[in-house]
Amino acid sequence: MAAKPPAGDPVQDAPQVAAPQHAAAGLPAIGHTLKMAQQQMGVRRTAQTLLKVNQKDGFDCPGCAWPEEDKRHKAEFCENGAKAVAEEATLRRVTPDFFAAHPVADLATRSGYWLGQQGRITQPVYLAEGADRYDAVTWERAFEIIAEELKALGSPDEAVFYTSGRTSNEAAFLLQLFAREFGTNNLPDCSNMCHESSGSALVETIGIGKGSVSLEDLHQADLIIVAGQNPGTNHPRMLTALEKAKAAGAKIISVNPLPEAGLERFKNPQTPQGMIKGAALTDLFLQIRLGGDQALFRLLNKLIIEADGAVDEEFVREHTHGYEEFAATAHAADWDETLTATGLERAKIEQALAMVLTSRRTIVCWAMGLTQHKHAVPTIREVVNFLLLRGNIGRPGAGVCPVRGHSNVQGDRTMGIFERPAPAFLDALDKEFGITSPRHHGFDVVRSIQALRDGEAKVFFAMGGNFVGATPDTDVTEAAMRRARLTVHVSTKLNRSHAVTGARALILPTLGRTDKDVQAAGKQFVTVEDSMGMVHASRGNLAPASPHLLSEPAIVARLARAVLGPASATPWEDFEKDYGTIRDRISRVVPGFEDFNARVARPGGFTLPHGPRDERRFTTPTGKANFTAAPVEYPKLPDGRLLLQTLRSHDQYNTTIYGLDDRYRGIKGGRRVVLVNPDDARELGLADGTYTDLVSEWKDGVERRAPGFRVVHYPTARGCAAAYYPETNVLVPLDATADTSNTPASKSVIVRLEQSRTA
Repeated sequence: MAAKPPAGDPVQDAPQVAAPQHAAAGLPAIGHTLKMAQQQMGVRRTAQTLLKVNQKDGFDCPGCAWPEEDKRHKAEFCENGAKAVAEEATLRRVTPDFFAAHPVADLATRSGYWLGQQGRITQPVYLAEGADRYDAVTWERAFEIIAEELKALGSPDEAVFYTSGRTSNEAAFLLQLFAREFGTNNLPDCSNMCHESSGSALVETIGIGKGSVSLEDLHQADLIIVAGQNPGTNHPRMLTALEKAKAAGAKIISVNPLPEAGLERFKNPQTPQGMIKGAALTDLFLQIRLGGDQALFRLLNKLIIEADGAVDEEFVREHTHGYEEFAATAHAADWDETLTATGLERAKIEQALAMVLTSRRTIVCWAMGLTQHKHAVPTIREVVNFLLLRGNIGRPGAGVCPVRGHSNVQGDRTMGIFERPAPAFLDALDKEFGITSPRHHGFDVVRSIQALRDGEAKVFFAMGGNFVGATPDTDVTEAAMRRARLTVHVSTKLNRSHAVTGARALILPTLGRTDKDVQAAGKQFVTVEDSMGMVHASRGNLAPASPHLLSEPAIVARLARAVLGPASATPWEDFEKDYGTIRDRISRVVPGFEDFNARVARPGGFTLPHGPRDERRFTTPTGKANFTAAPVEYPKLPDGRLLLQTLRSHDQYNTTIYGLDDRYRGIKGGRRVVLVNPDDARELGLADGTYTDLVSEWKDGVERRAPGFRVVHYPTARGCAAAYYPETNVLVPLDATADTSNTPASKSVIVRLEQSRTA
């Protein structure tokens, strides 16, 4: 049993590099999982914990939002899910003595990996104005401090309440209720940085900002297109669904600038056959240039329209609007422009078209590779056009499948964590609680940073997450956070955000998914919504890391009582005692949650209604699914420049760094690498193993530099490069965002590579 974290901060800029792998999972995944789990939890705790992950009587994995089948495997987790559980259920502890030994200035010099490896935070701590380190503080005093600052604001809109995707439905509902009773819609969340583009496009086109498929649909599909997504690292359990689909006869097209091991071959560690041989997944790999996806789908749409009998004319006539305008735009798609935008060969696109035309049931899955571009929303609308043409929405085995990242990021939005809430939601909330919610729009993530930077916001409260590490334009973001009067982070573990503080700062330690939650009414459970609209219970089974921890619902309830006082008629104390009372209120406010407590008590939970999927009912202003028409866009590169995408390593989940290896890409012992096509590297005079600074170029003329990256010759698409975040978030300008959704454009950053100043 190893409970001690590493003492020193390991060097991360001297990685070893080998050839990338061509298969995912298998025996190495099992070995790596067990090694990391035992280092954090010990043998007995590892077994006690992992056997409860994603089980009907257990807890929801705190990693991704991929759904489970009704019949569960005894080991219903993937390698990265096990890492997430081990990090939370670790035996390592961060006590007040740790903060006494490490001033904030020292914490600010540490890597995110080192901070995360220190363990679970055990008590609330407070950084007083002018102090150099956090000190232990009582919960009562902590809430007094927050109340002091919130009550001193000139307007409720000077406060920002951020939510991470791991927050439960119950806690999210309470937080948005408190914020609106306080008087603001400033409720940014991590959706603003990832799938906001998906939601914007889907609400406009099909009337609901969620995917339209279930796991069973994936198993029944004839063709699955996986675009801008790396399931092997980001959603490994998705590989099992793709394997099952392949076994049933499905074809898979992968659309990505990088070849990804998990999409090449999956060695399923849950079956002997999978362990030995594995399953080849991708039938056609389209190695697209970054940002070329809209052009690809536009040309495919033109070719579908021109193919005899390819359009589902009955579906288009009965269920869609705007076809004629869209078709006219699609007819103008140009082969030469498409080949330039995509970097693909004509024969490859024709091969993809043949697969599309022979498919009766098609699903398109996507993630950040589509959502984090300036033209992300038109790109996703073009994907919807592609599916509508052949009636592939509201048909079994077909539909849209945006694959969400954080567990419950979709549920948080369903619960009202949104800076632009629908009037109907606010009407229902006001009626239920007798309050008057603000109707003006609040701040999203980018606008929150701008407000803090400009002095428009003075208090920042985060329910989980690592806001500073996750957001763009690192130098600007950190300067903005330091202008705040108060920063508050509800956290289980340390991260970079705790070292970048306002004049005053609090860290409030909370229970995690793995922890047993006992309140006045007895043992409690919380609920989550997965990426496909299934709502189910999550019950922790471990003794909490410290007796001084509070649950997230309890923290919000006590905060509300401290700030709103007796003037609030909301029964905050009852909510803390019994989460069933929260779910009763949710059932009367949020459509689809009627009889919430009874339905979620059933093993496996229940599925939320989805009009397009269930009955081809589209709640758009036209009452139909909307075809859309927009000019084709793609990034244009000046000579001598590359288009950079930020991405995760395999030992990483969002900004949480589990280790310093990226096994599938052949990177070991470091993170400061930039993956460059060998031909591009030779043209730029960059030998493999040399060091370079990454310098982004943006219209404001500000130099944004990420120094000291090892060049790795890698089979990326020509003109494209890749490097890990959060190290490269410094290169993403705050104002470089997607049109409509305002999502940071982290997948299309124009950079030049200069000789490293640190070499």
